[in-house]
Amino acid sequence: MEHYAGIDVSLERSSVCVVDDGGEIVVEAKVTSEPEAMVAWLRAQPFDLARIGLEAGPLSQWLFAGLRDAGFAAELLETRHVRAAFKTMPVKTDKKDARGIAQLMRLGWFKPVHCKSLAAQETRALLTARKLLQAKRHDVEMNLRGVLRGFGLKVGPTTPRTFETRVRELVEGHPTLETVAEALLAARAELSRRFKDLEKRLVAVGRDDDRVRRLTTVPGVGNLVALTFVAAIDDPTRFRRSRQVGAYYGLTPSRYQSGETDVTGRISKIGDHGVRMMLYEAANVMLTRPVKGSALKDWALAVAKRAGARKAKVALARKLAVVLHRMLVDGTTFEPRCATMAA
Repeated sequence: MEHYAGIDVSLERSSVCVVDDGGEIVVEAKVTSEPEAMVAWLRAQPFDLARIGLEAGPLSQWLFAGLRDAGFAAELLETRHVRAAFKTMPVKTDKKDARGIAQLMRLGWFKPVHCKSLAAQETRALLTARKLLQAKRHDVEMNLRGVLRGFGLKVGPTTPRTFETRVRELVEGHPTLETVAEALLAARAELSRRFKDLEKRLVAVGRDDDRVRRLTTVPGVGNLVALTFVAAIDDPTRFRRSRQVGAYYGLTPSRYQSGETDVTGRISKIGDHGVRMMLYEAANVMLTRPVKGSALKDWALAVAKRAGARKAKVALARKLAVVLHRMLVDGTTFEPRCATMAA
């Protein structure tokens, strides 16, 4: 008799449920959310486990890697798939979630998710931290503008270099505003310094990675776009076809078909938002900046004439995803006149 386990991962203690091939619950427990503790508990059971399921998430990757290293047949489950399967549950608890995951593993009705390598996770951490610092710096600047506007002081158009000087000019002679401005400008300066440190680190990471240097041969694809794409793809061989990458990152139209109704909607926007945003920015640069001799841009311009610039940028972003993935698989550099055929 085969047995299947479902784990609902939490920060301190995770709920574990084991069912047999008939769907009957064999054992349930709360186990410390540590790979060593989880492996020890599973090995202490008097039966072998055919599959172990964990819902994909920030805490799941660590446990998943530990279970795989220990020789267990662990699977990461697609979060949207699990959520859709649990919609029929009127009561949601960690114990019930573990039961549901165990049943999904027993039935085989699940979609496995790729667990990124340690190098890819480190790159994603750098990119996420950079984006956070950039957003917080912008928040500080906008908050300072709002405070001064309440006193009739308008900062107006500035550059990153002239912003601080302009603010100091406006608050001169206002003790309270000088105190507020001094605190916020000091925070902005520290955020800028740390942001530049991460920028330098990301440049160094991209310089040392052959795949990133190869992708930057594509017009519009810079170091950040290439790093984001490489870290998200991680293992290019997990996609059977390059054109699947566009759908994986939500750049293909959604569709609803039922009976006589057949509606093709906008892009699905599923998958990694950061990758989709970077691909769109690369497409925008390619369409709006001078790029000579590129069949890819010629194709996008033709789409823009038929459907408009916005749809052309989305279509070009999808095409870029296909081209970049094929470059990673084949180990080739960008060929301007052949990109459209390859895509």
